[in-house]
Amino acid sequence: MPLQAKILIVDDDPRLRSLLQFFLTDKGFEVDCVADAEQMTLKLTRSFYDVIILDWMMPGEDGLSVCRRLTADNNSPLIIMLTANGSENEVIEVFLCGADDFLAKPFNTDVLLARIKAVLRRRPRVVASLPHHKEEIFNFGPYDLNFAQRCLYKAEQRINLSNNEFALLNVLAQHVGKPVSREQLSFHIKGGDSPVDARFVDTQIYRLRRLLEPNPTNPIYLQTVRGLGYVLVP
Repeated sequence: MPLQAKILIVDDDPRLRSLLQFFLTDKGFEVDCVADAEQMTLKLTRSFYDVIILDWMMPGEDGLSVCRRLTADNNSPLIIMLTANGSENEVIEVFLCGADDFLAKPFNTDVLLARIKAVLRRRPRVVASLPHHKEEIFNFGPYDLNFAQRCLYKAEQRINLSNNEFALLNVLAQHVGKPVSREQLSFHIKGGDSPVDARFVDTQIYRLRRLLEPNPTNPIYLQTVRGLGYVLVP
C-alpha cells in the first residue's frame, strides 16, 4: 500500500501546530512540526517531505524568505503558505516567492485538506513505495533502501540521501533490472512541467555512484545502458 504524503508544519503557534498535526495524522498523513525556519532547515537535512505548510509571519527568517530559498531547488517540497488575511498584495507576494498555494488565517481544516490533495495532484511526485513490496524495504547488493525513512542502510549503518538522490533511487527501484531513460528520470524527479534536463540527471547519478559504488568509474549497481539510460542492478 503506498505511503501517504509526508508533511512538515512550520509555524510558531504551538496550538495551531498541535491541531494540524492531530487532524492530518488522523487523515493518514505522516506529520512533523517545527516552530521556525532554523528548526525546519535541520529537519530537511534529515528527512524528505512532500508538502510544507509554512507560516508567513515567524520569528527569525520569515515565510517568504524561506519559500524563496526552498524553491530555488528544483526538487523542493510543495509549499502551502499561511497568510495573515489573504489580501490581494499578500496573494501576489506568496505566488511570486514560488509557493504552490496559500490559505488565509483563520481557516477551516477541511479546506486545508482539500488544498493539500490539490497540490499533490497538480505536480507529479515520486511515490515512496513498491506495489509488490509490503515491508517498504528494497534490497540491492549490500544496501537496504528504506522508503518510509527515505534513506539507505548498509550493515545497519544509515546513509542519508538528499531529496534528489532518494527520488532517483525510488524510480530506478520501481523499474529494477530495466533501463530508465534520462527523460523519465527527469520527469519524475523535477515534475512534469519542467523541461528535461539530462545534465541534471547525470549529476545525480554521479553523486549516487560516489555513495554506493566501490569504484564509481566501474559501477556495479547503477549502470549505464548506452542509448537507453540507467538501470539499477539488484
